[in-house]
Amino acid sequence: MNDEPLHQLVYVSSATVLFSPSDLLALLEQSRQRNAEVHVTGMLLYREGNFMQVLEGRPDAVAATHARIQADPRHRGLITLRNAAVAARSFPHWSMAYRNLELGVSDEIPGYSDFLNQQWELSARNVQADAARKLVDLFRKGMRG
Repeated sequence: MNDEPLHQLVYVSSATVLFSPSDLLALLEQSRQRNAEVHVTGMLLYREGNFMQVLEGRPDAVAATHARIQADPRHRGLITLRNAAVAARSFPHWSMAYRNLELGVSDEIPGYSDFLNQQWELSARNVQADAARKLVDLFRKGMRG
C-alpha cells in the first residue's frame, strides 16, 4: 500500500439544513466507517452549516468518495479547492477527524482532534501538507464569529 499513488481532494460545501449535534456525530460515524473501508483518510470541519473536508487516498477511492458526497442531498454549493496527486498524506492518523466549532469539544468523541487549536509547523519538504493546512487555516479563521 506504500507504493500506491495518493491523491488529495479538498472541498467546501453548505448544508441544506443545519446539522444538530446528534446529526454531526452520526455523519462522523458513517464517514469514518465508509472511509476506513476504502483507506481514505482526512479531516472534516463543520460550522454554521459550512463544511470543509480533506480526503486522501488512492485516486479511485477519493474520486468515488467525492462523487458520493456530491450526490448527497445534505450538501449544496460544493466547491473543489484542491484536487491533486500528493507524495504523502497530510492526515494519516485518522479515518476522519472532526471538529464542530460551535460546540464545546470532547476527547471522548471517537475521531475528535484538536487540530484547529494547534500551531502549524510547516516545512519546505512537505508542500502538499502546507497547501492543505493553509486551506484549513483559512476555514478556521474565516468561520469564527
